[in-house]
Amino acid sequence: MAVHAHPDDESSKGAASAARYAAEGVEVLVVTCTGGERGDVLNPSFGEFTGTIEDMRELRAQEMATAAAALGVRQTWLGFVDSGLPEGDPLPPLPEGCFALVPLEEASAPLVQLIREFRPHVLTTYDPSGGYPHPDHIMCHRVSMEAFEAAADADRYPDLGDPWQVAKLYYNHGFSMARIRSAHEAMTAAGLESPFGEWVESRRAREIPEREVTTRVECADFFDARDAALRAHATQVDPEGFFFAIPRDLERATWPFEEFELVISQVPSELPETDLFAGLRTEVA
Repeated sequence: MAVHAHPDDESSKGAASAARYAAEGVEVLVVTCTGGERGDVLNPSFGEFTGTIEDMRELRAQEMATAAAALGVRQTWLGFVDSGLPEGDPLPPLPEGCFALVPLEEASAPLVQLIREFRPHVLTTYDPSGGYPHPDHIMCHRVSMEAFEAAADADRYPDLGDPWQVAKLYYNHGFSMARIRSAHEAMTAAGLESPFGEWVESRRAREIPEREVTTRVECADFFDARDAALRAHATQVDPEGFFFAIPRDLERATWPFEEFELVISQVPSELPETDLFAGLRTEVA
């Protein structure tokens, strides 16, 4: 079970791994917390969007269905409303009724129910920072942690199904500095202009600490599926933009995996890992 804040997040974080596991016969369920209805159009080639928030919700649901099909995974919604990314100084208040303002137990209840129904062995989500400070990403982390713990406790949310203990919980690592540095060095060595140099220098100058990477899942054979899923989110992803900056042959040669951080495990597993199901294969089989 991969828990994400908005439609398109599943395609930029752990997507090739999800596609690999689905192709191997693993049941993969993407859970999307919000409809992404307050997202701006970020793809300049998409054109102007003049619809309502309801129109954007419907459009992004269509994009999500196409992306899920490209990855070969199931997908469902928690049903909350996108909080939007507040901008300005001081920051404006969040919209009434948005995901980030829902009380934690209320926001976590549908995920608890999904965990008890789907009974995943592995759950992936975001670290406490959300990966970046979008209120929905931070809320996604909080809801995931609450649901992970509560789903196993018969005394909590007692009307939402039989308890289920998820065996392992991971944080996604979409763009670690190691990955960005690898892409930058590979492009430079190939005589190509790299768009990542400023990012590398900025992170180094600010001495931003890196979270631990415990698990690297080889998934280069599924980069095409990931790319198709990214392109499906046409309102959000520029096919000529950041996600496609490194030539895929270079990416496969220098960085053929996706990274995760093992946070909680109910089973013994030797680190570093190459499989989210390390320590679980016998049980799953």
